[in-house]
Amino acid sequence: MKKEDVVKEKIPDAPGVYFFLGKRKEILYIGKATSLKNRVRSYFDGRLSEKRSHLIEKMVEGAKEVEWTDTDSVLEAYILETNLIRSHKPRHNTISKDDKSFNHLIITNEEFPRVLVVRGKDITEKFTDKEIKYHFGPFPNGSLFKEALKIIRRLFQFYDTKQPVGKEKSKMARGRIDFNRQIGLYPSVQSKKEYQKTIRHIRLFFEGKKGQVVKELENEMKAVVKTEEFEKAGVIKKKIFALTHIQDIALLKDSSRVYRDEKTVRIEAYDIAHLAGDDMVGVMTVLEAGKVKKSDYRKFKIQTVTKANDTAALKEVLDRRLGHDEWPLPQVLVVDGSTAQKNVAESMLKKYGIVIPVVGVVKNERHRPERIIGVRSVVHAHHDAILLANAEAHRFAINYHREKSRKRNFS
Repeated sequence: MKKEDVVKEKIPDAPGVYFFLGKRKEILYIGKATSLKNRVRSYFDGRLSEKRSHLIEKMVEGAKEVEWTDTDSVLEAYILETNLIRSHKPRHNTISKDDKSFNHLIITNEEFPRVLVVRGKDITEKFTDKEIKYHFGPFPNGSLFKEALKIIRRLFQFYDTKQPVGKEKSKMARGRIDFNRQIGLYPSVQSKKEYQKTIRHIRLFFEGKKGQVVKELENEMKAVVKTEEFEKAGVIKKKIFALTHIQDIALLKDSSRVYRDEKTVRIEAYDIAHLAGDDMVGVMTVLEAGKVKKSDYRKFKIQTVTKANDTAALKEVLDRRLGHDEWPLPQVLVVDGSTAQKNVAESMLKKYGIVIPVVGVVKNERHRPERIIGVRSVVHAHHDAILLANAEAHRFAINYHREKSRKRNFS
């Protein structure tokens, strides 16, 4: 395929799954996207082997057309992609097919089925085929998978106990079930029929059939309204709203809970370096659990900006970075600069439907940190880590700029 073949296609600027097809309409590759339009076009920017791999570059060259299915949210695109890869097994999705360390979701074949997360390598060791009723996966992106389960947990209460329900061997295990019921994680004492309905809805959701779940809930709500069970109808109505606004739910974050846990927080910092617009580059540096993670550092050669324009360059960097759905998202995003840079970062996050707090490190005339702007609770919780990430970004950007400048002068 060529770029002009894709440009004329009316690809939506929406989340979804895309398919590269071969001569006989066979599926060569399946991928998910925050924006189908941006992601598909990114395969034709001339730097595919550098950004992806030579194998993917050859796949695109041999593809004859591209098709897509849009979804209501990135999360649903992620689940649909996983199901389709499992069903069609395209040869260019080799990583998703073969890696045994990825998470799988299984629903047990029991009186009260449990919903469990199991590593691929452990499934056959811990369960027989008869013990598994439904099996979904593998899910290569661990952070997205955890987010999916959080949303499912808000919508549907299920058991994830180590032992089958009713076969707990200790008072502590039984007490844990009672405690989880009290805080709303496990189902209240209910009939087996009601719980089986919950399991059915979870199964349909992970099959990518959210619309069917919504339709069934709407019919159920109409039925309970007729019998004047208005309280129950209200609960179902809230569930329907949550399902139809799932993208919004996925973005909700409790800052008082999330941002205090330094053990899990990922911070990404960005900086731009150039000399009067020449040899302009951008970088991303990463801190996890308060420590630098150099394996996740990234360099960006600025392509769309020819004059000294730091905000435009930052916009390009973030646009390219956020196009990588396979990279884990941070809990805090740091930019070098003031309100202008912060606004650019927030606008790019909004474009991709992502809610992450942005902080800006404002420098004085000697380029020393003067203050940090952003959500006060986030700045207070991660003050030192923000400054470290910013310092790393500045160092990394300057070194990359000098390297690029030396190469140009040498040539």
